Amino acid sequence: MQGAGRVLHSGGLLYLYGPFRVDGHHTAPTNAEFDRSLRHQNPEWGVRDVAEVATVAGSNGLSLFDQVPMPANNLSLLFRRDEI
Repeated sequence: MQGAGRVLHSGGLLYLYGPFRVDGHHTAPTNAEFDRSLRHQNPEWGVRDVAEVATVAGSNGLSLFDQVPMPANNLSLLFRRDEI
């Protein structure tokens, strides 16, 4: 997020795709299993919550403007660089 905030021009887009939690809940049992597997390998890893990702993005000058459900219980998150 820091890099995107640094290099994107005003109105520039950042696209993230993958499994995310929504309001603290996994969108599917397979995502919960994947999260456990990641955290077993490294406690700092894991499936992130959309709100947490949006907060970090906001502290780097990016605003979440769309969230699109995708196949396999994934989401597309679209962020826009705020006016600078």
